[in-house]
Amino acid sequence: MFERFSKSARDVVEGAVGHAERVVSETVAEEHLLLSLLEREGTKAAFVLNALGVTERRELLERALGEARRRGGISRVDAEALAGLGIDVTEIVARVEDAHGRGALATGRRPRHWWSAGHRPFTREAKAVLERSLRAALARGDRHIGDEHILLALAAGPGVVADVLAEYGASQAEVERVLGGDGKAQPLAG
Repeated sequence: MFERFSKSARDVVEGAVGHAERVVSETVAEEHLLLSLLEREGTKAAFVLNALGVTERRELLERALGEARRRGGISRVDAEALAGLGIDVTEIVARVEDAHGRGALATGRRPRHWWSAGHRPFTREAKAVLERSLRAALARGDRHIGDEHILLALAAGPGVVADVLAEYGASQAEVERVLGGDGKAQPLAG
């Protein structure tokens, strides 16, 4: 499948690995793909993220991803749903952190071991994003997978990254609207 990736999509994947390395994560996760997309310039995905105002709110988006990671991968939306059932996720996280230290529930950040040096596997969820990007490209009639297809797959997928993207205005529907029906990025109607 990787042979179908355009240069921009390959750059996103390589950038995601770089993000995982910088935060000393043993695996490359969906959030690393998103953070890599946010660094792109001059690509279709960069245009979409700029048009939707996501790029300018990157710091807030990163904070939301960090809080979800700290909650053990539970999104804000999920935490609110649990609160409706009388379950206070914030209190649970506080108790666990009191007992085991800050970030005890954080996902994807463990000390590196000698046997993992040099190789970071992709999480099941990140692999699913790459598979969905292929389906997005095929559905749009494209022969290659571009970074816009990775963005579509992130926005369409279940999980924290899709929830955070939607919270910041980049839901699947909005990404598709800005890309347009032919897969070409379209400016927002003023």
